[in-house]
Amino acid sequence: MRALALLLLGCTSASPAPAVEDTSAADVATEASVDAAGDASKAAACASTFGDALTNSFGRLDGIVTAVVGPADTQCPLPNDDHVVVQVRTGGKIYRMVVNVQSTRGADLRVRFATLEHALLPPAWAEAWHTGIPLDYASMLDAHSTAGFAPYEMTPLVAKITEAIPLGAPVSVYAWSSGGASAHKVHRNGSNGDGAIVLEPSGPKPRWLLFHFADQNF
Repeated sequence: MRALALLLLGCTSASPAPAVEDTSAADVATEASVDAAGDASKAAACASTFGDALTNSFGRLDGIVTAVVGPADTQCPLPNDDHVVVQVRTGGKIYRMVVNVQSTRGADLRVRFATLEHALLPPAWAEAWHTGIPLDYASMLDAHSTAGFAPYEMTPLVAKITEAIPLGAPVSVYAWSSGGASAHKVHRNGSNGDGAIVLEPSGPKPRWLLFHFADQNF
């Protein structure tokens, strides 16, 4: 899959149109050669027990990244062969944020990926599972499928996500949970329930990681 950065220079939905920067062919070739495990050292401290405080809802988990587990990291509990699992500590317990790196919809299995800079939407970052807060790529972030997203095969996308997420750093993850320890659907869903990862969420330039599938247009 191919890398592409989408930078939104403003910090609200009223921001100017995004500036898009294409990734060079050389960068793409380099990324494609990275092993599917990504940076295996980021999975070394993966947890074996998990919290149970997530509710059956869409929400945003704010916490600290403790591990990034790729499909090839089968030494970790509950491995997933077509997702990256971002383990996040909140309230002293670890939760699993499960991110698609291969589509299960239609013939095109590539996941579309983009990054952008945009202020964290309210509420402010605080360790907790926050519910009752919407997220829509198009109306709230001015992010659209027609600009800034590039298709990625699974192997380079695993590497891209793993490289981007630092251990020990604050993170916000928008996702759907059925309750318990895990949340899923960290991608475009529509109906004000889009999943996303926000790095440096309380910093001056939060960086959003966005995902959608081939059949999604917005």
